[in-house]
Amino acid sequence: MPHFTIEYSANLDARVDMAAIVEVVRKAAVETGIFPLGGIRVRAVRCEHYAIADGNPHHGFLAMVLRLGEGRDLAARKKAGEHILRALSDHLDPVFANSKFALSFDMQINDKETSWKRNNIHDALKVETING
Repeated sequence: MPHFTIEYSANLDARVDMAAIVEVVRKAAVETGIFPLGGIRVRAVRCEHYAIADGNPHHGFLAMVLRLGEGRDLAARKKAGEHILRALSDHLDPVFANSKFALSFDMQINDKETSWKRNNIHDALKVETING
């Protein structure tokens, strides 16, 4: 259940294609090989109201949190996290070059005893793979 939630300052809308950002993160997550394809979710939430550092309204931010289930060791999580952040950061190079901008990424592990799910996408993808 790798669920990525991206919060971003509304002033990024003029500088970034958020649909492209979501796809960069999804693709990078797939490339890690440690997440089941049918469980990957990436969503972006625009923050209309925010305050950053000295209050300059031109500063921007993108803060991403990944919630995932237990079962991956620290080395695998770190390698995956570094890959995903590198892809996202590289995509955002123009924003860093042209404005004051803060990027963050945190990974959180859900306790399997208090995390409930229902998902039929996994089975559908298996059938598509088998049947082409």
